[in-house]
Amino acid sequence: MNEGEKAAGLAQTANYRYAQQVGSQLFVAGQVPHDADANIVGISNPRVQATQCLNNLGALIAHHGFHKHDVRQLTIYVVGERENLIDAWQAVTDWFNNDVPPATLLGVALLGYESQLVEIDAIVVSDP
Repeated sequence: MNEGEKAAGLAQTANYRYAQQVGSQLFVAGQVPHDADANIVGISNPRVQATQCLNNLGALIAHHGFHKHDVRQLTIYVVGERENLIDAWQAVTDWFNNDVPPATLLGVALLGYESQLVEIDAIVVSDP
């Protein structure tokens, strides 16, 4: 992992690239609800987990010189019942102040970490 991303408050993760910048674009891998010490936050709470994923996204894009308004596309993966999707979506709309970029909200059976309910990836493009 990039040491700059760790300094930005993201958890150390072996063999994992958080993002790749290509010109004015940043392709962001799925952000998970880890705190800086790699602990899952918000066990059983998709809204808290979505907020942590988005805060991690915010730290990552800022580290790479982008801003929240540069997020052009999101995919939000949520484990569980429809209520979990609704709760996660509310966190997304709150984080973007009701101005969410194009997004896909998906219900999934399982995510990569024990107790993980939410993961969010993004495409970020700065204006020329």
